[in-house]
Amino acid sequence: LECGRFHAGEPDMTNRVVDLFCPMGKGQRAMIVAPAKAGKTTILQAVAEGVEKNHPECELIILLVDERPEEVTEMEMCGFGEVIASTFDLTPERHCQVAEMTLARARRRVEAGKDVVIILDSITRLARAHNTVEEGSGRTLSGGLDASSLEKPKRFLGSARLIKEDQGGGSLTIIATALVDTGSRMDQVIFEEFKGTGNSELVLSRELADRRIYPAIDLRASATRKEELLLSPEALRVSRAMRRQLSSSLPAEAMDELLRVMRQTETNDELITRALERL
Repeated sequence: LECGRFHAGEPDMTNRVVDLFCPMGKGQRAMIVAPAKAGKTTILQAVAEGVEKNHPECELIILLVDERPEEVTEMEMCGFGEVIASTFDLTPERHCQVAEMTLARARRRVEAGKDVVIILDSITRLARAHNTVEEGSGRTLSGGLDASSLEKPKRFLGSARLIKEDQGGGSLTIIATALVDTGSRMDQVIFEEFKGTGNSELVLSRELADRRIYPAIDLRASATRKEELLLSPEALRVSRAMRRQLSSSLPAEAMDELLRVMRQTETNDELITRALERL
């Protein structure tokens, strides 16, 4: 995802941190776990720019469900991918319809051998919409969430996959945000239900955002399963060495130190080369 991105006149390290500590690949189900005001939108824009610039063969769809109109406009002005939105002033039925149509269209493109990336913001609000729309099963989880309301959001997230070349090729990658610490018990239950279903988790920290440390990524909590399949042996060695070195520090100190090291180099390749000389 690294693409030499700038934000507010400064080099943006978001994609470099993601590439090294929480890499994403085609066919992945990635979750971005985000409390309020932790820089979620900036992270999504950075990921979208990385996909658009480094993987032009991928069709990028940004799906915004139950979002603020100005958030939709901001995403459209970035100019990355196709923005499909259902704003908060529309009905829950409309939110569900837009998500279903977007997924159906993406699946048809994958069946045609295309690589499709869907950035969904957010799986939490999509689950809330389904909870309102679906007929009750009679079994209610804590927080007022109906047990059957998560079936379709789970099916949405579970659609991500990489199809082998001999079977026609194509891939569907889904990067979904999950809202936490909103003060709503329902949101917490939704997050708990989806926790562990993804194969990559990028966790944002409100504490880092409050201290104006961006990207506000909690390095200890963020990880990708089987990252050795996505990273080169050299990058994997450096990534694990850095994790060990930063594990004893507090999240804010760890990110501060990592950003200090990254600012000394222009690319991750340069960083890895320098780090290997010291190991």
